[in-house]
Amino acid sequence: MRAVIEFLVRKRRWRVSRLALGVLGVDFPASVKVGDQLYLAHGSQGSVIHGSTVIGDRVRIFQQVTVGRKDAHVGDKATDFDRVEIGNDVVLFAGAKVLGGAGITRVGAGTLVAANAVLLQSTGENEVWAGMPARKIGDRDPFVGALPPSVMNATGSSPLL
Repeated sequence: MRAVIEFLVRKRRWRVSRLALGVLGVDFPASVKVGDQLYLAHGSQGSVIHGSTVIGDRVRIFQQVTVGRKDAHVGDKATDFDRVEIGNDVVLFAGAKVLGGAGITRVGAGTLVAANAVLLQSTGENEVWAGMPARKIGDRDPFVGALPPSVMNATGSSPLL
């Protein structure tokens, strides 16, 4: 199932792909900019990604993740929100929420956002964030858990994950 959803995300410019993603419970607009080797664990079912989001290389997104605006109660014209940028090698665990505020909210390269965390601010690189609202609870060793391109298969996913 995950492979099907990853294929549909890569082909999301096709209307039929967007419709199929909707049926499968994944809201991943065509306007989202995605880097190489996006890994959608468990098909990322129930995930919602804001249309102006920028996703880096080798990002892992688990199920029920939301990336969007924290001021969704106001109209698009009344907000200062620009976008959320997710850096390379970021992991968004199950149920994580990344809600951007005014301007650009950045999740730094190598950052882990724990399960069910509600991230409301930008992060640095190689940090671990958890809680509601999320706060930095530690640093991540950038070499632990990083997968070299040689172990990635042709679809951009890893047989080890």
